[in-house]
Amino acid sequence: MLEALDASAVRRWSAAAVDLLTVHRQEIDDLNVYPVPDGDTGTNLVLTMTSAFDALRADGGALDAAAAIGLMARGAVLGARGNSGVIASQLLRGIAEALTSAAPRADGPALRAALAWAAELAWSAVAAPVEGTMLSVAKGAARAAAAVRSDTLAEVIRAAARGATEALADTPRQLPVLAQAGVVDAGGRGLVVLLDSLVGVVTGDAAASPGPRRAGRERRALEAARERGSPEFEYEVQYLLGANEEAVATLREELAGLGDSLVVVGTGEGQWNVHVHVNDIGAAIEAGVQAGRPNRITVTRFADQTDHRGDAADSARPGLAAERGRAAAAAGLAGTATGGGAARGGTAGGGAGGGGAPRSGVAVVAVAPGEGVADLFEAEGVVVVDGGPTRNPSTAEVLAAIEDSGAAAVVVLPNSAATTGVANAAAEEARAAGIEVAVVPTRSAVQGLAAVAVHDERRWFGDDIIAMAEAAAATRWAEVTVAVRDALTMAGPCHAGDVLGLADGDVVLIGRSVAEVAEELVDRLLATSGELVTVVVGADAEHGLGAAIERHVAATHPAVEVTVYHGRQPHYPLLLGVE
Repeated sequence: MLEALDASAVRRWSAAAVDLLTVHRQEIDDLNVYPVPDGDTGTNLVLTMTSAFDALRADGGALDAAAAIGLMARGAVLGARGNSGVIASQLLRGIAEALTSAAPRADGPALRAALAWAAELAWSAVAAPVEGTMLSVAKGAARAAAAVRSDTLAEVIRAAARGATEALADTPRQLPVLAQAGVVDAGGRGLVVLLDSLVGVVTGDAAASPGPRRAGRERRALEAARERGSPEFEYEVQYLLGANEEAVATLREELAGLGDSLVVVGTGEGQWNVHVHVNDIGAAIEAGVQAGRPNRITVTRFADQTDHRGDAADSARPGLAAERGRAAAAAGLAGTATGGGAARGGTAGGGAGGGGAPRSGVAVVAVAPGEGVADLFEAEGVVVVDGGPTRNPSTAEVLAAIEDSGAAAVVVLPNSAATTGVANAAAEEARAAGIEVAVVPTRSAVQGLAAVAVHDERRWFGDDIIAMAEAAAATRWAEVTVAVRDALTMAGPCHAGDVLGLADGDVVLIGRSVAEVAEELVDRLLATSGELVTVVVGADAEHGLGAAIERHVAATHPAVEVTVYHGRQPHYPLLLGVE
């Protein structure tokens, strides 16, 4: 039983939090009722706390508890995903600040005060805080810790965990949308798990964190709700920002006029995490450029997230064409652009290129899953990285392409969710060598083509990143493949050999024929509107498959144009895009 937290205990808590959140990730994700990017709360919290753990693990120096939690907080701010991750980062920051200023020992009384300040800091970080959310659960934990008579660390943290659990159970009464769905707040559930993991570290007891009770009725999909936001806004924009407090105060006012669900939180060291729901993506990012140095820009369209959780067809957005200067349209991006400084094409600063020559200009590096796709990128002047059969190159391969480009500023398009982390790691290495790098984590090759179509190295680098991120975020993509094993999908159970139709990476159709699944998938994508269908035919596709899709569209949607390319990508007979 610990009497006070020290750096070793904080490290154990950090690891235990990641482990316990991972165990409960799916359960927390399943509690979500909002069709928005913040909907995968369990996943967002795992990623956020993993970033916190990595930041703490990377510092091997002698630390006290406050400094150790401060490192966790900084890592969480920089790695925060969604509203839940942002709020969790501020709770950690508040605990660290209180422990630093209030007490030499992180004992029971010190933690009690720290929880109170953490709840207050998190509440103030949200522009329009709402009861019945993770914020309410944080307040419940702080109140319970303040009310307990014992000053021992174990009793204070146990009381906080109990108070959080009780506050979580009350969230459906506070937020009608939760009561309607028969669930408790997902972010609040994540906070209970975080506190339970700390109880386990302090007391030595296993942190079981049993799941919350649900209402008896079956959960219903809520297609119109927005997490702490209104249906008026179509995009979530999130980015990290290097700026001073005066500039951030101006930024808050500008973003508040553009949208809602505004959260701007900082590390206390000039780094801020900015989150807002808007319609004007460019204005939201431009406000960040005016305030300081934005990076890791994330742009996600809510309509795409709605389709992630149901069979309803996506409402079409203007995409990009699939010829020279018109790239294939694809389905929604949860796009992150990392970099976005003030470099301009041909004049950006940076280290030396290959052979020691000074670096200059702007380049685009893209991962390509097939020879035909590579040809399409190369025709646009893109430096291509071979994605291989699994579309998963190494960090070293992506880094080599960045360095060999000779450019002072580079945009990287991973074109697969599995490659985004590798691209980010390569970008970090390249920045250390003085190269300005931005990663737009495109999740499909056709989505990468959409971004390339609007690339213009004559623009300021930051403006070019904004344009590419907007283009990718406004596009929609789908794929057809064949199941390699039995599994349970969003569309029901599938068996090895079944043909799968995927939209935005989720299985929405299961069938026996590639052509039939592809035709129905196209019909869904065109259900509301669309002007252009792009078909990229894979290496394993049957002869004439592209022409068959072209005939189907001509018969069922005569006003829609079709462009067919032979991408020769493995494993995916068809990649589809709609403008």
